[in-house]
Amino acid sequence: MELNSKVLSQLRDKYGDAFYLLDSAQFKANYVELKEAFSSLYSNFNIAYSYKTNYIPKLCKIVNELDGYAEVVSEMEAELALRIGVCPKKVIWNGPIKNPLVLKKILLQGGSVNIDSLEECFYIKKIAEQFPDHTINVGIRCNFDVRNGELSRFGLDIDSNDFKKALDFIKMADNLKMISLQCHFANRQIEFWPARAKSMIDLIDRTGIVPERIDLGGGLFGKMEDSLREQLSIDIPDYAAYAKAAATLFSKHFCNMENKPELLIEPGTALVGDCMKFVGTIKTIKKVRGKTIATVLGSQKNISMTGVNPPMKIYAMGEEQREYENADFAGFTCIESDMLYKEYTGKFAIGDMVVISNCGSYSLVMKPPFILPNFPVIDISQGQTEVIKQAETFDDIFHTYNI
Repeated sequence: MELNSKVLSQLRDKYGDAFYLLDSAQFKANYVELKEAFSSLYSNFNIAYSYKTNYIPKLCKIVNELDGYAEVVSEMEAELALRIGVCPKKVIWNGPIKNPLVLKKILLQGGSVNIDSLEECFYIKKIAEQFPDHTINVGIRCNFDVRNGELSRFGLDIDSNDFKKALDFIKMADNLKMISLQCHFANRQIEFWPARAKSMIDLIDRTGIVPERIDLGGGLFGKMEDSLREQLSIDIPDYAAYAKAAATLFSKHFCNMENKPELLIEPGTALVGDCMKFVGTIKTIKKVRGKTIATVLGSQKNISMTGVNPPMKIYAMGEEQREYENADFAGFTCIESDMLYKEYTGKFAIGDMVVISNCGSYSLVMKPPFILPNFPVIDISQGQTEVIKQAETFDDIFHTYNI
């Protein structure tokens, strides 16, 4: 659906002065494009979608329909995967803390867990001993230096005794199956991806273990508008560049193997970043000591972008517009740092609608019930409107409190 003042006015009349717009068709197109980029270089490839980045059920269902994995990091996300119909065998549980009771449920149904600490070995051992006739699928989250100048807190140091103990633990139990080796690094720069791939290949050669799955984790840039790209001090790779940096190494290493291990990545932002917009309404305009400040029904917490000016477009829908120079767009919260956009020059007025793009990554899931409940999510990708998430209400926030 093409946005214009008429469309936005109709949406505002129906859903209020602030809302998210979802493009689920774009999400599906991104998924297909990313998978084809890697599969063209390494055929046994699949995607494990990072639920934590944006767990809108409709998006998770699209991943499931396309035979992708659910990459979850909590019992809440694991439950969501099961409720939308994901086969337990397609659930991969990462994360530093795992609820033992829910993990037991997932493992006994065929799901898999990547061990992040020796403590997890202890309760996985109990599950294996309680159910000797069940095959328990486990992997190890691997931590190593990719020379990015940062120390990742996730996984087991592959040169440590803890890593050796975890390997021995899996080998000694008859019904534990070493199904995967996984790593994850937050840096999205492409120069660190070959180091990920090479380190995982070296680890496989060193241990002599070729698991069913080799999982390189997430950490990819997604598509973004030029105005955002230009503010970043690094090149933004496309999907094909990431595939060339990583999948090529696996294709060469396993070229003579008939049953190649499945290569996985765990994208979130790369798939969903450009699939949501946030729409708010300018409520006030004032000048404070020479600085023009426009206050919007919307918050930095709704867009989850800091340190940059997001892609923003203003639609004339209110009073007569005036030209302003170096105006700041502030959010509705009572926090000084709640700024949506700084130093904007252009025309706007009270009642105009502000549309901010590239809001699909972490925005919705990290918005707390701070000052106001969250706004509705509307899918407009098919030319019609579909309510994906209702606007939150007072009762949604306070029904767990004793009043």
